[in-house]
Amino acid sequence: MRTAPYEGVVVTAPFTVPYVRFSPRPAQYWIGAALRGALAAAGLGPRDVDGLTVSSFTLFPDTAPGLTDHLGLTLNYLDTVTVGGACGAVALRRAARAVQAGEAEVVACTAGDANGIDSFRRLLQSFSRFAMDASYPYGAGGPNAVFALLTDHYMQKYGAAREDFGRIAVAQRDNARRNPQALMRGRLTLEDYLNARMISDPLGLFDCVMPCAGGEAFLVMTEDRARSLNLPFARILSAVERHNAFPEDSVQYRGGWAENAGRLWDGAGIGPGDVDLVQTYDDYPVICAMQVEDLGFCAKGEGARFMAARDMTVTGDFPHNTSGGQLSGGQAGAAGGFLGMTEAIRQVTNRAGPTQVPGARRALVSGFGMVNFDRGICTAAAVIEGVQA
Repeated sequence: MRTAPYEGVVVTAPFTVPYVRFSPRPAQYWIGAALRGALAAAGLGPRDVDGLTVSSFTLFPDTAPGLTDHLGLTLNYLDTVTVGGACGAVALRRAARAVQAGEAEVVACTAGDANGIDSFRRLLQSFSRFAMDASYPYGAGGPNAVFALLTDHYMQKYGAAREDFGRIAVAQRDNARRNPQALMRGRLTLEDYLNARMISDPLGLFDCVMPCAGGEAFLVMTEDRARSLNLPFARILSAVERHNAFPEDSVQYRGGWAENAGRLWDGAGIGPGDVDLVQTYDDYPVICAMQVEDLGFCAKGEGARFMAARDMTVTGDFPHNTSGGQLSGGQAGAAGGFLGMTEAIRQVTNRAGPTQVPGARRALVSGFGMVNFDRGICTAAAVIEGVQA
């Protein structure tokens, strides 16, 4: 009988602090508010938490140890997960291992970032610092130029069209229109997408995420603890992370998922066709296509067309980024790497409300982060399965 890699460990109590376009509040507020919300959802207090993971771009110069002081926590386990858009799946994986090893009983996985009115002015400085100084010498003022290079390379290598990427963005906007917390809920058509102003050729306005402020959190604990609290929860069927995969590629067209997909699905005991919804990291549509390919849903180079040929809405045959994702919900810094995870937990526990996929039981969550001028360094993925307590 196959033993699940994370036997006896579950994830529960997802919480999203509603995103706002600009806010004077610091990252500490967003992380603390997310933690408070997740604990309240579980009926727990700060003293019940003995493990914490923190993901943030704007917490600096504060630190995770400093945050424990601010929040009054006493911990056995503390981790700073600085892997950008991969942080949700990575935080889940590492927290689950800590619980499994007996290092902690309840690990709160948190992410949050500020977005002040001067955020654009600070973009070059912050992007250079978190992108390992690899883009600053090339004159790139942020991720738009990086992903323009990746998108152009993908289009030339595989023959994908802007319309293919446009259908991803349009479907996510349709999902966001169901989500009262999404920041962009106006109707978006393929014509709107194609006619939008160019930002960094071939990326137009609706290819690019909108920075905002917000927070996300979820709790990892033993299944016995979740049952004692009468919480709906999800079992962790499998999780993987990979860093700096395929450094020999001159421009990135594949990620660490391609090396780890077999281990992910073998650990879960299922295949890509057995999940009910997919949550990919979506700061730009091209990276959604890459994840779908590398995780085994279609052949390499077919991701953009595979997705464009399907109904990616909540009621469709390939539900994808059901909350609207970052492209329409907003990108709250590192919390963007948690967005797919919190939504997936809600989905498989039948708590997603207006974005609920009918009958959803299993979900794939995938992440991507820490880009330099021609590639992303960090990739991760997890498969979860909902259980009603």
